[in-house]
Amino acid sequence: MCTHSTIQNKSDVVGSFLRPEALKKAREQFANNQISASDLKLIEDEEIIKLIENQKEAGLTALTDGEFRRSYWHLDFFWGLGGIEHFLKDQGYLFQGEETRKDSARLSGKIKFNPEHPVFESFLFLKKHTGKNHIARQSIPAPAQLYAELVRGNNEEYVKKFYPNQEELYKDIAEAYQQTILKLYNLGCRDLKIDDCTWAMICDTNFWKTMAGEGFDRNLLKETYLKLNNLALENLPEDLRLSTHVCRGNYHSTWAASGGYEPVADTLFAKEAVENFYLEFDDDRSGDFEPLRFVPKNKNVVLGLLTSKNATLENKQVIIDRIKEATQYVDLERLSLSPQCGFASTEEGNILTEEDQWKKIKLINEITEEVWG
Repeated sequence: MCTHSTIQNKSDVVGSFLRPEALKKAREQFANNQISASDLKLIEDEEIIKLIENQKEAGLTALTDGEFRRSYWHLDFFWGLGGIEHFLKDQGYLFQGEETRKDSARLSGKIKFNPEHPVFESFLFLKKHTGKNHIARQSIPAPAQLYAELVRGNNEEYVKKFYPNQEELYKDIAEAYQQTILKLYNLGCRDLKIDDCTWAMICDTNFWKTMAGEGFDRNLLKETYLKLNNLALENLPEDLRLSTHVCRGNYHSTWAASGGYEPVADTLFAKEAVENFYLEFDDDRSGDFEPLRFVPKNKNVVLGLLTSKNATLENKQVIIDRIKEATQYVDLERLSLSPQCGFASTEEGNILTEEDQWKKIKLINEITEEVWG
């Protein structure tokens, strides 16, 4: 595991940003066959360059492309792997009061690394425009997240068709991921974030019953997710900063699950082969800080104390007090601050404006200046 940290700035973000109107319009036109794929890409390029400059002006160190080329934070990546197809289920994901679009990913063959995966071209563009004084951060969904999607509902029938042996499935997922990560590294990536809802979802027994059915074994799921993620992350270069973001769902300002990290902390925090945890702590659904006692002394925590789900600006002193509270379990120098999730985990985005999202980041900067100097 990498033990360095390339991030000196205590102000951070999870990575996705609200899609600008020009991009929304272009994606709609492309869907209606009114513009070509190359026309859409030009507009994506223009908007990503603007976003990169806005992030620099906002004082951020690690920059992202806002996930502007994606529809979903996770599915687009899955569709780019060999052996996985895009299809529509009868029902989307169920969030609090809303249902998402019905897109999903299922097996069409054995899972394989795809050297032409769109993520590579996307990263190269980001890195080119990030410049030497900032860090190009690439985010991908976790291997455990892919597995959870492949066994969701009747998707599992296709897993059984191609993988009667589960161990072979784990091996192929890990190998496809590791080759993808190593190619990103060879292209210049030194900061990789693994986005992962699976851990937070199994903290919520009621939610997971809808995903895995009655009688699911939480401990077995914990060991499976840890195995999948760590197999993909083993033997990576020492100078690759590895982090994971753990989320309870972030769709159109709604959420999917509730519950603190206590049921998974002994596995996730203590054993996953990353050095940084981006954690959701923006409301009571997230629980308290006590599970952070499992975070090893050589790992860092980015506290997601401000919400990306609405425009209301948090009380500065309340956030400062919560940071101090978290230091009961993690030393202050190993803490940073961010929103609890991205501003647009899917292209729909949360219910706030672009101006609102930059105000949130400005407030984060003000707080980190006061707390860390």
